Amino acid sequence: ITREVFMQEADKLGLSASDDFKGQMELARQSILIRELFNDYQKKDAVSDAERKAEYDKLKGAGGGGNEYRARLILVDKEDVAKALIAQLKAGAKFEDLAKANSKDPGSAPNGGDLDWAAPGNFVPEFSQAMVKLEKGKFTETAVKSQFGYHIIQLDDSRAATFPSLEEVKPQLSQRLQQAKMTKFREDLKAKAKTDYKFSAQ
Repeated sequence: ITREVFMQEADKLGLSASDDFKGQMELARQSILIRELFNDYQKKDAVSDAERKAEYDKLKGAGGGGNEYRARLILVDKEDVAKALIAQLKAGAKFEDLAKANSKDPGSAPNGGDLDWAAPGNFVPEFSQAMVKLEKGKFTETAVKSQFGYHIIQLDDSRAATFPSLEEVKPQLSQRLQQAKMTKFREDLKAKAKTDYKFSAQ
């Protein structure tokens, strides 16, 4: 009722005949039509199970192989400090204690240097190359230098990399594929419009 009262008052004032109102109505009409166009396309070209499976297989092949590692880190600024810490490790000091007391890595130091499970690609190359060569329970006896400083690395464990099941990632795959379809649909329409324009202008 309140909306109707307001609309009648606006009509009395002649606002519905104003250029500003007509312009806004045209913009609203265009927005609704464009939305309906995209909704119609999504209904006609919905993501199929076969497309989801193909995308899943592609992603799994790209990122599901290899191993992931659980390592610990002590990061320091100077090589002589790293050498002194390695000497303490060789003498029987606990890696976790030295990491808490000396590591400059804010993410892992409070947890005794624990970096949790991660793929080698998550780390800088110098770190990854040294980590994957370690045996379980061993640490680097020479500090590994990178742009961040000097790394002392201990490998706690390694395992085959896990990858979520198709059902677990089905919603994300559907959204990813639908977005790709919509992008292609928009680009195809733009390309078609340019071709039609050139054709009609000739």
